Amino acid sequence: MSRRSAREGRTMGGGQQTGAGDPPGGGTEHRLAALGVPADDERLYRFLLARPGATVAELSAATGWDAARVRRRARSLEKRGMLTRVPSRPVRFAPAPPDVVTEVLALQRQEEIERARLAAAPLAEEFRNGQRVGTGPPVQVLSGRDAIAQRFFQTQQSTKDEVLILDRPPYVAQPAEQQISVQGELMRRGVRYRTIYDHSSLDSPGQLGLCRELALLGEDSRVVDEVPLKLVIADRRTALVPFVLPTEREVMVLQRSALLDALVVLFEMLWQRAVPLWPADRRTPPEHPLSAEDERLLALSASGLTDQAIARRLGVAQRTVERRMRRIMDLLGARTRFQAGLQAAHQGLVGGPPPSPLR
Repeated sequence: MSRRSAREGRTMGGGQQTGAGDPPGGGTEHRLAALGVPADDERLYRFLLARPGATVAELSAATGWDAARVRRRARSLEKRGMLTRVPSRPVRFAPAPPDVVTEVLALQRQEEIERARLAAAPLAEEFRNGQRVGTGPPVQVLSGRDAIAQRFFQTQQSTKDEVLILDRPPYVAQPAEQQISVQGELMRRGVRYRTIYDHSSLDSPGQLGLCRELALLGEDSRVVDEVPLKLVIADRRTALVPFVLPTEREVMVLQRSALLDALVVLFEMLWQRAVPLWPADRRTPPEHPLSAEDERLLALSASGLTDQAIARRLGVAQRTVERRMRRIMDLLGARTRFQAGLQAAHQGLVGGPPPSPLR
């Protein structure tokens, strides 16, 4: 939210009053703060947008500033590329187009952030060296939801290659939009997410919808009958494991160790047993016979759920599930559900064939 000056007045009808130092039609709202532009610089720039070619004297009269202050702000704007001097007597100032200004400032800000990241990179190496030479075990215990949430966020943000997740209820309240935003940004940067869900994770339509959203963003997700614990592993070098459920008020943070290696092996063993929850190739051709709802139903059926359990998860009647499964089998030319799963796998609808019924 933008901050407004304490001197700004409001009429009884809610209209905003414009003071002597306010740009026409804009008030004192600071719109370019996130791009590093000081409030006075932005105010002078917005006056120039309304009065291109103004002189120092004209700007001084419009803003109520003395001439020296106007010249200082003008020099600052000139360094930022936000105005140019028009050679004349007296000197006049012309503002740069706002779209060009914001693009240039945003690029400069991005370069500053990248330089800051590069400068801070050696700190991570210093931390790892400290972990190697430390006398204690590579284990840290975090307490409190705020500290845990902050560490979880930092762990994800520092990931370069892959995040492995074991997911099961109960869940601590967290906005789904926040999770989608963070995970989506990392997957766009090339970080791979592999998540194994417990069957009970899909009981709620809201949670099932969140799984679907994450899958569409690129998460590779599978499901098993029972996930033994909650777990997050980043780049196979850091793991977060809750001590006690459901509160999750204490979390163990593991660095590289034999215990962490064992947790990675556990994840890979569960991954081999798990069934793909969503299609492996989501870029299905237009002539594809199955809808997104059909794909979801087929994935749940292939994971071993009964029609009654699927109906409960999808919030529909069991007869509806049975009718839709018959329709899917007809579309795929299958005589049994097992054949339907195989046909779907061959067509790229699921990540692999369903498990054998004899397992």
